[in-house]
Amino acid sequence: MSEATKGNQGNSSGTSKGSSASSLITKPANLECKDLEEYLKSRPPEVLEKLYNYPAICLAVYRELPEIARQFVIRILFVEQPIPQAVVSSWATQLCAKENTSVSQVLTELGVWRSAAYPGGLAAWELCPTFKKNLKIALLGGGRPWSMSNALDPDQKSRDIDFLDTYAMSRWRCVLHYMVGAGSSKGMEGEGISPDAVRILLHANLMKRDETDGSPVITRQGFQFLLLDTQAQVWHFMLQYLDTCEARGLSLPECLSMLFQLSFSTLGRDYSSEGLSSGLLTFLQHLREFGLVYQRKRKEGRFYPTRLAHNITSKNASHATTLAQDQESNATKDKGYIIVETNYRVYAYTDSNLQVALLGLFTELLYRFPNLVVGVLTRDSVRQAFRGGITAEQIISYLEQHAHPTMLTVEQAINSKSSLPPTVVDQIKLWENERNRFTYTEGVVYNQFLSQADFITLRDYAQSIGVMIWQNERIRTMVVTKNGHDDVKKFWKRYSKGGS
Repeated sequence: MSEATKGNQGNSSGTSKGSSASSLITKPANLECKDLEEYLKSRPPEVLEKLYNYPAICLAVYRELPEIARQFVIRILFVEQPIPQAVVSSWATQLCAKENTSVSQVLTELGVWRSAAYPGGLAAWELCPTFKKNLKIALLGGGRPWSMSNALDPDQKSRDIDFLDTYAMSRWRCVLHYMVGAGSSKGMEGEGISPDAVRILLHANLMKRDETDGSPVITRQGFQFLLLDTQAQVWHFMLQYLDTCEARGLSLPECLSMLFQLSFSTLGRDYSSEGLSSGLLTFLQHLREFGLVYQRKRKEGRFYPTRLAHNITSKNASHATTLAQDQESNATKDKGYIIVETNYRVYAYTDSNLQVALLGLFTELLYRFPNLVVGVLTRDSVRQAFRGGITAEQIISYLEQHAHPTMLTVEQAINSKSSLPPTVVDQIKLWENERNRFTYTEGVVYNQFLSQADFITLRDYAQSIGVMIWQNERIRTMVVTKNGHDDVKKFWKRYSKGGS
């Protein structure tokens, strides 16, 4: 009997025997959007200790805690000894016992408090000293002044909030335009994005290098990213940036602290960059490119935080703001602007270059007028989207989310869950199924058995432990999973020596 590793062993789903090969396939990963709490939980304790040396970070963490957790923290913040856990639990009623347990786990995982011994052997809680010290500074004042708090003379060319909102969205759209390949790497204002921003998109797996020409193309996660609201997009993008800041020679705690300082800033007010370190000045220029701050010139000693930075981590940032009002007309127009007909024609009533480029990812665009784009869903255009990692469900979901109000009133939309014509939905799914007729998994081939009995013995063992992918008794050949190869190999050695 001989064995050979066989990578990406293909099997028709209808002929696979033994264990199902499809269960061994790793499905394409969806976009994982972490909030501040989840991001900090993923950091090791020594990193959290460094982060909590900055009052701005401690204040941001406190602000984003669940309400019960904030109550616990503020009640023991000025107590200089551990508090028995039974006492802390008594602060919440029995109806909130589950929430109490959950909150205690959150505070522990974030490194905000820790278990401590209490006289008499009782279990107790105490705030971690670093977090406790710097949260006090953030709430009561004291400590070193924040790096951007230097006094400034009045700005002779001050910028108002409307200008900052327009600037921020213009810069951010440049990144989105690049992702969907809107003509080139140029944005609506004719400005491109830097190679550094492209590296972040590649690092975040929002884009990937095309196998043929090496140019960046959008991925499955990138398409999901485009469907997020602006605040969630900016936060996810900045988390990916922070993952790479150490490789740039920047300090993660310094950068994260400054990001939170910007979130606590006053919108429309200018701040000084004179007291910033060289690393933070580099960070400031990156924020400027992404639209989180406005600065007229690179060497100018002042900058204006924009609303993108102001709302970056706030859970309550979805309330009505000037930016929302500024975009209200476009948002209303874009929310329901797509009509899909049973002949696969798509009509999009929009003048947004970004929306048109996004639609072009999976449709063949035919005509474009000042406020109308006409396209058609074809097998080639949809399969091109599939090759980029976009799924049928994502395409259908996007068309449903932006369906024109008239599509919601037709009889078939009222009687079904989808506002799209059933023929279109079914055909998109069928086009996707054309690509899923084969499943792939890594495996190891066993063949050249000396006797039929040897083959049957090893085959039955592989089936019994659930590692069989495929087998053919006539030619005495079988394929087992890569993970199950070691167990099958050990069994064969014992069996060959007569020890089975």
